[in-house]
Amino acid sequence: MSEQQQAPPAPKRMTVLQATYIGVGSMVGAGIFALLGAAGAVAGSAVWVSFLLAGIIAGLQGYSFAKLGATYPSGGGILTFLSKGFGEGHLAGIGAWLFFTAGSIVVAMIASSFGGYASSVVAHDDPVWAKVLAIALILVMSGLNAIGSRAVARVQSIIVTVVLLILVLFAVVTIATWNPALLAPSGYPDWRQIVSSVALTFFAFLGFGVITFTAKDLPNPAKQLPRAIFLALLIATTVYVAVSLGVFGTLPADDVVRYGPTALAEAAKPILGDAGYVLMVITALFSTTGAVNAGLYPSIGMTQHLARVGQFPPFFGRSAGRFPAGLLVMAAFAIVLVAFFNLNAIASIGSAVALLVFSSVSIAHLRVRAQTGASIVVLLIGLVATLGTFVIFCTTTLVAEPATAWALLAIIALAVLIDLVWKEAARRSKPPVAPETSA
Repeated sequence: MSEQQQAPPAPKRMTVLQATYIGVGSMVGAGIFALLGAAGAVAGSAVWVSFLLAGIIAGLQGYSFAKLGATYPSGGGILTFLSKGFGEGHLAGIGAWLFFTAGSIVVAMIASSFGGYASSVVAHDDPVWAKVLAIALILVMSGLNAIGSRAVARVQSIIVTVVLLILVLFAVVTIATWNPALLAPSGYPDWRQIVSSVALTFFAFLGFGVITFTAKDLPNPAKQLPRAIFLALLIATTVYVAVSLGVFGTLPADDVVRYGPTALAEAAKPILGDAGYVLMVITALFSTTGAVNAGLYPSIGMTQHLARVGQFPPFFGRSAGRFPAGLLVMAAFAIVLVAFFNLNAIASIGSAVALLVFSSVSIAHLRVRAQTGASIVVLLIGLVATLGTFVIFCTTTLVAEPATAWALLAIIALAVLIDLVWKEAARRSKPPVAPETSA
């Protein structure tokens, strides 16, 4: 076929707002429901300060990702950034396997949260139905992702719009009728406890990294990707701070801790009655659906890119009909986790692994700073803040939950082992290079 006869390249299929919604949907998922009680147990009514600090730290990472994404736009997202800084060696490979594993765990966790809420509505909290509904959600969202990024973006836009409208309504009505005494600084705990809670609230922002994988679907990723990242972080931070002010301005901190995931619904009751409770349950269903949709989205471009550069086996670059292999593997892994494991014991593992990957990306960025033009001061502050958050996580959560610590070590060891075995197998399968002969 001549150059004139070749079909024009397929148009890019995503707008800045749709890419933003992918990130917002990944962040404002189960996090805002699950984190308020846990963060309140540490920071009391100062949780809004914790969310604000976590948003600032995420903004520092967002600056790094935006600069990298503008310079190296790719369907490989942040894993492309790792390879640019460290090369296509073991560090980038281990980071890739860790990120893929963490993504599967997070999808499973959020789907389980959906199953819990859904079963409370249709099956009186039956644990078997909770698993069935969680698996059904993964299957449906996998099918949506197989259709293509345009379908993902459209559905995500609808879901996130509904969730944001309800959360904004909730924040407005609760803040309008709050009790300022419940938020008085005199009732805040020691500043060290507030800082410690940042390790929890930062987890609610980790989803913004998903936006880096939208570069392949944006017409002008160099300009549009940074806009999507910063807009998503701004929206998420505003929602988190406003919702936490509304909840802790309506309920005493002890009640928020006691209610846990249903704290938002309980805070809506005094103003909106039982209808408010139902409304927040619906919001939880929508937000967890959007988060699973966004969590599965990177699996396609990420694994195809990694197979192309040799970090993953070629299998991950293939498809079964409309279903890319990477999507099938991530969905299958998430379904196994939902069906056979108690995810409460390792609920923070996905976020802890993501913190390690984010820190690695920051170090990689320092190695290619001349190409991106990023400020070394901002990069160093972001690296210190992210590593500091991980250290706080280790000295709080891991100390109190040995099972979580062992699970984290096992996942890291497994990623190292898989990378070493695959790279050795790939090396052995390469045909030997014939020696050059003299003329």
